[in-house]
Amino acid sequence: MSGTRESAGDFSQSITAHVLYLSCVAALICVIPPSVLSDLDRGAILAVGILGTWRYSWNLLHLARALFYQKWVFPQMRERASRLARETEAPHAFFLITSFRISTDTSIRVYRAVFEAALAHPGRSTIIASLVEMADQRLVKSLFLDLVGADHDRINLTLTRIAGTGKRDALAFGFRAVSATKPGPAENDIVMVIDGDSIVPADIVERCAPILLLDPNVGALTTDEISEVQSGGKRIFHHWYSLRFAQRQILMSSMGLSRRVLTLTGRMSMFRAPLVCDPSFIRQIESDRIEHWRIGQYSLLTGDDKSSWFWLLSRGYQMLYVPDVVVRTVEELPDPRFFRTSLTLMKRWFGNMLRTNGRAIAVGPSRIGLFTWWCIIDQRLSMWTSLTGIIFAVLSAISVSAWALAIYAAWILVSRYMLSLLLLSQRNEMSVWYPILLWYNQVVGSLVKTYALSHPSQQKWTRQKTTLAKNAGSFRERYIALSSNISHAVMLTALITAIAVWTRTLSFPSGMAF
Repeated sequence: MSGTRESAGDFSQSITAHVLYLSCVAALICVIPPSVLSDLDRGAILAVGILGTWRYSWNLLHLARALFYQKWVFPQMRERASRLARETEAPHAFFLITSFRISTDTSIRVYRAVFEAALAHPGRSTIIASLVEMADQRLVKSLFLDLVGADHDRINLTLTRIAGTGKRDALAFGFRAVSATKPGPAENDIVMVIDGDSIVPADIVERCAPILLLDPNVGALTTDEISEVQSGGKRIFHHWYSLRFAQRQILMSSMGLSRRVLTLTGRMSMFRAPLVCDPSFIRQIESDRIEHWRIGQYSLLTGDDKSSWFWLLSRGYQMLYVPDVVVRTVEELPDPRFFRTSLTLMKRWFGNMLRTNGRAIAVGPSRIGLFTWWCIIDQRLSMWTSLTGIIFAVLSAISVSAWALAIYAAWILVSRYMLSLLLLSQRNEMSVWYPILLWYNQVVGSLVKTYALSHPSQQKWTRQKTTLAKNAGSFRERYIALSSNISHAVMLTALITAIAVWTRTLSFPSGMAF
């Protein structure tokens, strides 16, 4: 399975590219003077190595859990779901699609796929398109008439028009439309929330609904994804998305074993209809708020998928992962420059994660399970542990030898290459860019996470200029900005100082006692 739409002749995935990569790594190792290693503090190296071993063991644990889920647990679940589908009536399937500023070509593909999925489903289907622009409404209606027809007895189309005030409002209107279309839905009715850039397979209802309906304690599920970077995107974007979704497949499968995934992606998630019709669920999606000890209360602008996830998590519902169903996502890049695009997207992804992380931890292991609870805690730990290696390397380069950076680079190139090889268990391709991108995601991503942790109220949509209302001249806004910057600086300074003392690259004058 290909993680992205790649050209057949991509050199970075060729055997030649991998031989060149390993040759360069070997050459780097050979030029490092052996004496440099003896100059570095062995206790410090051991300490950093122990920390690294913990992180690598955590990755291996997720991989082992993922493979067990994919090869043993889920196939049994699939078999039971197939029997259930044969023995029960097909559910009423609701397709809720939100579209705003999506290219016409992408919208045609997305809605064509939805209509084909509705036609393939033997039960009733209701398609609810939550739209902003009249042009989109005309396009969707025209496609529906061409592919389905005006008088189809099993498939209905509902169009809702809202102002361009954000996805939360669009979803709330859509969920209310589900309630109005079928007040008091039956227990086996399902609702699919689909982004306007996500292309679902034609058999998605057949393959996912029975999984969802196996157990009344399961409130929602999500599936595997592959990306398609729009033409014009640099090749590095293809590799970056491919790496990200391969890692996602492992983590989501691992969490599927605990029956509680860590996110219900907004690209495509399937819910039990009675849950999305619950007024408290709709209110949380439409107007979710966080109380922060320093900033006070603020509204969540982005992260609707985290709000729905937390609503289910806090009420004890399970959330499953379907690894054998793939949704294709069309990635429209906010900027042609890789660094700016990756930074923009990571700010949104990690900000959404951390804004909900604290209250999810507060739910406690007794309700969500010990492993899931610890994974949520680890989201906060990993942002700091991922920075330990590079900070130690820089401090060692300053205090001992610049060759410390070469040693660090060699270690990164070797260790991340080995981690990248593990992704072949999920995808049939591996680029030599993966090890470098893996390091980039860990280090730059960790810096973004630490920034988001100190600036939780900073939010922005990718496709529209919608942000929280601010009064830039007010004392409150100046206080929030200044205290957030100070908080971030203090945390990073404390981390660097702690690593310097821990690894003995920073020593105190003799006679000082603590």
